[in-house]
Amino acid sequence: MVVKRRFGVKGLLLACLFSLIGVLLHAAPSLAASSANIPLDSPVYLYLEKLAGFGLITSDVKGLKPFSKAEAARLMLEAETNLESGATGAPAFARELIDRTRELLPREVSLQKVSAHRPPVIDYNPMASLRMRYVYLDGVPRDYVRPVHDPGNDGVFGIGSGLRPATPNNIVSQVGSEGTPLSENNDGVTYHQGNNGELRWAAEGYVSDKAALLIEPMLLASDTGTAAQLNRGYLKIGGGALELELGKDENWLGFGYRNEITLTNNAQNLTMAKLSSPEPFRVGWLSWLGDLKYALIFSRLDRTVTDGQERQPWFYAVKLSSKPIDNLEVGLNLARMQGGPGVNNSLTDWVHGLVGGTSSDNSKANAGLEARYRIPWLRNTELYGEFSGCDAASFWPIVESYVAGFFIPRLTDEGRDDFRFEFFQGNQILYTSGTFPEGFLYKGLPLGDSQGGATQDFFTRYSHWFSTRNNLALEFFYTNRGMVGRVPGQAIERVYAGRTFWTLPVHGDVDAQVEYGIEKISNFNLVDGAERTNQLFKLELRYRY
Repeated sequence: MVVKRRFGVKGLLLACLFSLIGVLLHAAPSLAASSANIPLDSPVYLYLEKLAGFGLITSDVKGLKPFSKAEAARLMLEAETNLESGATGAPAFARELIDRTRELLPREVSLQKVSAHRPPVIDYNPMASLRMRYVYLDGVPRDYVRPVHDPGNDGVFGIGSGLRPATPNNIVSQVGSEGTPLSENNDGVTYHQGNNGELRWAAEGYVSDKAALLIEPMLLASDTGTAAQLNRGYLKIGGGALELELGKDENWLGFGYRNEITLTNNAQNLTMAKLSSPEPFRVGWLSWLGDLKYALIFSRLDRTVTDGQERQPWFYAVKLSSKPIDNLEVGLNLARMQGGPGVNNSLTDWVHGLVGGTSSDNSKANAGLEARYRIPWLRNTELYGEFSGCDAASFWPIVESYVAGFFIPRLTDEGRDDFRFEFFQGNQILYTSGTFPEGFLYKGLPLGDSQGGATQDFFTRYSHWFSTRNNLALEFFYTNRGMVGRVPGQAIERVYAGRTFWTLPVHGDVDAQVEYGIEKISNFNLVDGAERTNQLFKLELRYRY
């Protein structure tokens, strides 16, 4: 028997909504230059992260991505100003990072550096970026569909009990798929066994500094055939503290590098309307919150039919980030699927659902609190974590999932070596829903963490920078399913995986990246004794990516 639940995290959601209302009513009316967004796997994010590690950037808000090009240019100029002041004692490598970032953002840097400069009324770049990729896959993806034991009787932060009824015999269904082994968080792209080719090409257009247009088609080829689709394509109006984006784009809400609970680019990009602040700002009566950034995303998920009943829920996500001091960032995350065919869609239920659920159970939400702290005296090492619940009991969020990690940007004084550790634990009913059997999926893949619910993941990454465009990275991760929510007849699935990435310049603005990954899986798909080895090889060429 599946227990009905009242979904949502009342306190967190109310605080987030009221803060956003205040933001929209009182934010400064002036708008910065409109600009396209930077792809989530662009090296620009690594450059800015390194510059922050050198103490050259303190105004970065990392819990809401993608960054706009204007925001990246602002951060780069902050780093340059601090470097030229000589106050931080940053190594020579920092100058290389600044110069390369500047090369990739010429329009946005010029608009911010020269206040008297006005951009042309109509401007365009038919070849803003290009990425060609060859992938050879010898592997089979894991299937996340499985029964999971949900005992109920939850406490808060693992303490106490009874906030949800005890249900010792309750079984729920986890859903979804891995998509492609060793290739998570890739805009929902699924590679097939054998040879695969991928081409992404982006064109940009601008109306003065008021509007930006981007189109990024994608061509996929494999032994099973060839397909073309729009990977990203949107119109953006405004900038600074207030921007409207309409179209299809990536999103990442949180601090995680591999793991994140609420919303990532693991699934195919959503077609959406998004109201956000691409650059941080302050509101007078909320000045104690420091710099703020926010996003309100509205979309719709897949249409499904279960037992003859149609379901196609609406989807919305809310994010509010705050930096009360330079070294601390906190955030509130919410993602919710609600309404649509086959459930109660009255205005009363929708309004009640905004603050914690309805008795008609027409919604499913994940909401949580996150924090990131930078330790200046420890070479700007960052500690970060997220606590998220997908149910509520009175005020308290329950049915808990976690992300926690640390990032050491300078293992040595020169700053050419860095290290990251990250942990994820997904609750046994994370991403599941009795009302919407597809759960938090889009096109078959989880909208949040790539590893799905009822799982644990440990991730490490070490990288060495020979130069700005010559980087070697080593990753290792261990994932298990069955430690959480296992039912009789299931074995504990264990995945041991390693990947190597080598990025290096080729010619002009063209870089190459070579990747090799291998993983050993015991008890594949929780079947006792089933063994599997997956391998992936990737060769990639990037132009101004």
